[in-house]
Order: sequence, then C-alpha cells, then structure tokens
Amino acid sequence: MSSHTAQPYTERTVPFVTDDGVELNLIHIRGDKTPDKGPVILVHGAGVRANIYRAPVETSIVDALISEGYDVWLENWRGSIAFAPNLWTLDQAALYDHPKAVQTILAETGASSLKAIIHCQGSTSFMMSAIAGLVPEVTTIVTNAVSLHPVVPDWSRFKLQYMVPLVRQMTKYLNPHWGVHAPGLVAKLISLVVNLTHHECNNAVCKQVSFTYGSGFPALWRHENLNEDTHEWLKEEFGAVPLRFFQQITRCVQRGHLVSFQDFQELPKDYTAEKPRTDARFAFFSGEKNLCFLPQSQIQSFNYFDALRPDYHSLHLLPEYGHLDVFMGKNAAVDTFPLIIAELNKS
Repeated sequence: MSSHTAQPYTERTVPFVTDDGVELNLIHIRGDKTPDKGPVILVHGAGVRANIYRAPVETSIVDALISEGYDVWLENWRGSIAFAPNLWTLDQAALYDHPKAVQTILAETGASSLKAIIHCQGSTSFMMSAIAGLVPEVTTIVTNAVSLHPVVPDWSRFKLQYMVPLVRQMTKYLNPHWGVHAPGLVAKLISLVVNLTHHECNNAVCKQVSFTYGSGFPALWRHENLNEDTHEWLKEEFGAVPLRFFQQITRCVQRGHLVSFQDFQELPKDYTAEKPRTDARFAFFSGEKNLCFLPQSQIQSFNYFDALRPDYHSLHLLPEYGHLDVFMGKNAAVDTFPLIIAELNKS
C-alpha cells in the first residue's frame, strides 16, 4: 500500500486557467495538523504528473514535507499526463503555467511568498519563469537533475540530434506506456526496437522510459534504489511527451544552456544573456549516477549562480542516486529528503 493512502490527509484539486486558456490544476494535500511553515509547490517533469512525488515507499517527499509543517501543493502543468496530450513547450510552461500556479497558491493561502521543489523539465521551465522575473514571490528553489545548463551523455546527444528528427516524421509523441499498450504501427515498431535493445528488466515501461529519456539501463533511476512496488507502480506514471519538446531541449543542449523556442516577448531568447531577475536562493541537487542529465548540468548552474552571488546558493551531489530515485528511492527518506528539507528550512 502507498504510504500516502495510509496517512490522515485531506486532498483537494484546485483548478486554474492560464492566460492562454489552458485548464490545469494543483493538488493541495494537508495533514491533520495546521502547517506552520508556509506553502511549497512541487513541480513534476515531462511526460509524468503530480502524482510522481507520491511513490509507494514508506515515506514519500509529500509525507516528509507535511510532517515538517509545510503546506504542500503539487502542480499539474501542461506537460502532465493528467491532461490530453498537447504539443507543449518549455516556453509555454514558463510563461503561462508556473506563474499562474504560484499566484493561485498565494490567493488560496493568503501567503505572501512560497518555496519550490522542481524536477527535470518542471525545473528547466520553472527556472525560465524565475530568470524572466515571472515568479518573484518564490524565495527558495530546490532544483533536481537539471536547471539552466542541460548536459547529457554522448548517446543521448546522438539520439537528440539524429533520431528525434527521424521519429518526428512518424509520430508527434513518444509514450513509454506503449510498453503496456502499443496502439498503431509506429507504437508497435518503437516497442519492438526497445525490446530488442533493452534487457535491464522485465518491466516494459521501465525499458521504454530508458529509450525515451536518456542513456543507460535503466536511465531514470537505479534499480537497486527502487522497491518492487515502486518499479511496478511506474507503469502507470508515464505517458505521452511531444517530439516538439525534444526539439527544444536539443537546441538547449547544443547551446549549453536554456534558450527560448518560441517568440514570446516576456521571455528572454537566451537565459544566460542577462542577470537573472530573481532573488531566490537555489539549492541544486543531482544524483551522481544520473544518466538522463549528467551531474555536470547542476554543477554548471550552481557555478553560474554562485559567481553572481557567492556563498548564497548551494549544491548537493548524491553519490548513489540517478534521476528520479532522488524522490522515489526506497531510502530517499533517509538519504535525500533531510537535505531537501534543510534547504527549505534555511530561510
């Protein structure tokens, strides 16, 4: 049984509509005691949903935050599989989704500021919001895996450069859930390729995730860090991700830092061209064995921010962790959550 189902939590879904008319939501989770440490927003990565922070482990990050006294809000932005597949970009999430989610939380709670835990493409897009000055109320940002400087393994770079254009001619989306159900010829073909090349486990979705999101067997976690329930649970936690997103991240990887994909006047074209328009303190986290985005991603981003404001930001490299197991690892409650909470508690 998932730990969160056993806890005496109240949960409500708070819908909001972005300025470009997209219906999204926040999941607000409260424990039995009134939180005294203010709101924290958790932002998921690409092709998953808010639920990714609630793996069936003894203590999830949601449990840890609630017991620490935080008011927990999980954001489902337009990259969430809770909604119909759409051709989203990081630009759209940065300009429309995260600022409106932050405003919604502040309106609901009456708080004047909040803190954030951001992961993967929730992290890159939220970083774009912060640098563009669109979320000034966010005071502390804990970012995992990648933020301003996406650095990927050589094989991932090859896939982005040569395989993405090829796959784009066949389909607008990739979907790791094709491992369970492959509708149509393209899905069946990709599933066949994955099954011929990935032998790391018997979980077809786990293998598809590795094909879709990185290098390695598996790419997004280390099997030894997951309990069996979590490994099985993951089958239903991954869905469609647009090839349009991969076009954008390819461009960012080639440039060495985040760049815009669309021409929104409110967003910078190059996110390192000017000083960031945020006073937030950043805590950069990375698993040292991350095969989706290399630890160098967060090291570079920390160095960049540290040069702008020395001794203000922080960097944590987690020796035995990969990408998502930082949050869903069976020992994450001991290895990583205390570090995350200590950063949130600092200010």
